[in-house]
Amino acid sequence: MIGKVAGLSVVLLGAALQSASAGKPNILFILTDDQGYGDIGRHGHPVLDTPNMDRLHDESVRFDNFYVSPSCSPTRAALMTGMHEFRNGVTHTLEPREHLYKEATILPQLLKTAGYKTGFIGKWHLSNEKGYAPGDRGFDWCATNPMGPRKHFDVEIIRNNKRFPTKGFREDVYFDEAMTFIDEAGDQPFFLYLCTYSPHTPLDAPEDLIAKYQAKGLNAEHATYMAMIENIDQNLGRLTDFLKERKLDKDTIVMFINDNGVTKGLDVYNANMRGCKATCWEGGTRAMSFWKWPGQWKPHTVNSLTAHLDVLPTLCELAGAKIPEELQSELQGYSLLPLLNSNGWKHDDRILYHNVGRWPSGTAASHKHAMCSVRKGNMLLVRSEECHDPECEKYQSQCTTMRAVRRGLKTTTYANGSAQTHWGVTPVGHWALFDVKKDPGCQNDVSESHPEYVATMIATYDKWWDEQYPVMLARGGDAGDPDASKNAASRARQHDANVEAKKKAGKRAAPPKAAGKQGSMFERLDADGNKQVTKEEYLALFVPMYSHKDIDGDGLLTTEEFPYAGSFKAGDMDSDGKLTPVEFEKMYSDQFDSRDANGDGVVTNDEM
Repeated sequence: MIGKVAGLSVVLLGAALQSASAGKPNILFILTDDQGYGDIGRHGHPVLDTPNMDRLHDESVRFDNFYVSPSCSPTRAALMTGMHEFRNGVTHTLEPREHLYKEATILPQLLKTAGYKTGFIGKWHLSNEKGYAPGDRGFDWCATNPMGPRKHFDVEIIRNNKRFPTKGFREDVYFDEAMTFIDEAGDQPFFLYLCTYSPHTPLDAPEDLIAKYQAKGLNAEHATYMAMIENIDQNLGRLTDFLKERKLDKDTIVMFINDNGVTKGLDVYNANMRGCKATCWEGGTRAMSFWKWPGQWKPHTVNSLTAHLDVLPTLCELAGAKIPEELQSELQGYSLLPLLNSNGWKHDDRILYHNVGRWPSGTAASHKHAMCSVRKGNMLLVRSEECHDPECEKYQSQCTTMRAVRRGLKTTTYANGSAQTHWGVTPVGHWALFDVKKDPGCQNDVSESHPEYVATMIATYDKWWDEQYPVMLARGGDAGDPDASKNAASRARQHDANVEAKKKAGKRAAPPKAAGKQGSMFERLDADGNKQVTKEEYLALFVPMYSHKDIDGDGLLTTEEFPYAGSFKAGDMDSDGKLTPVEFEKMYSDQFDSRDANGDGVVTNDEM
């Protein structure tokens, strides 16, 4: 009898979801990584060719005062939850402070209750540990590549825990995966969250596109950055054509948003704005936001102050997904449906808050007024200032950069000679006020002529911080190693050096033979023959073994398939007697860390 009742429950649930999903629009959400607001032809870019983005711009509702967070993980946390990233414990792009609070209810979980098939492709950046990975957080279908941004061509794809090789450029493969997911969704309405790694560093792109922009007079770095964006544009065109071929275009909402301010293209064009990624200036957080639904929404420009916080409540309303009462009280965004439908907007008095975060772990309290801003209407209140905490000064962090800029530094991340503008500091203890509608370059501080704005906005910011702070701490926003930024920078420099060495050497000569078993292993790991092994090289040798050891092809390793008791126990994080691909990669990542005796991000033969 119990079995019959359970079976009936499944049937009823399936029928309920089928009924709930009838007539609902598909949702295709494309999020690009480190593309700036100005990196599109329609926003005035002088050299970039983006005909498909331009067409999407013209056919969409365009939110022209749309704001995200200053960097990757924080934006993604806010998009998935409808809450400021600090409320989710996400205050950095490095572990563990990019972990999205485990108990959070996120967008795909809500959309599933309305009958949607949910898919994720590409860059997650909210932790891939068990319980945090997209497959554990409401996505039915997941595809990504294990080496993330550091592998551009012929990537290995992990789709639903199954690995397979591919050919060609990474983003081409991502959009191919998108078409596969859409086909597999069948008649069920789908939500696809397609997140590119392009144009995030390290930079690389198809050679013909790089050559095109070098012929326009750009240097190699700028040409490659533009080439990565044009490649996204080409794939957007492919996917648009695919939707038409499948007769899905009129039933599919297409969203296109970038995740933070401009990066490597800063010195080419920034739409007259001041600031870049990881700054609190206008150019650090303003994003393009295009929403297209043919036959439903008339293309027009919206100038109301809108944000990533609004995505979850908007999509839930469109999908008919009920937001639980206990979650509604925590939401900090609003549904954009009235604006999409060209109706009135009741939230023109809203205020947005930004704090760059990225402080050394353990020093959150002293960064309340470091690198922060408040936005209300067209007014932007900025305190672009380093902290003055002696503890922070012991570690490398964004405050290190700000101190150097205050001393006169002109060249730093993304800014070649323009750091005084785009990373510019405000006078110590001073909040500067700008009318960014009239002054997007933030050159004319009007704080003295508008003391009422300044006082009110400072008071609201202080109140906001004091409310978020204890929640942020409780959810992990100040945890981790204060030297994380230094270690990450060291690894990035080493990777860049290795890539450059490979390019110069062409085909490297075989390294001298090393003695013993570990020496032989070291030769296999040391891909560029420079006598030191990076974590990327280490994982590149071991991680692909997973698919070979998975004899039954079920996407899990048992002790019979991986008969190394000590390693298996260390890798089996949930002690369920099986190793997932994520656990397998984490096992070797931890093994690398244990061998890296001096913590410099590389392993030598002696450390092996």
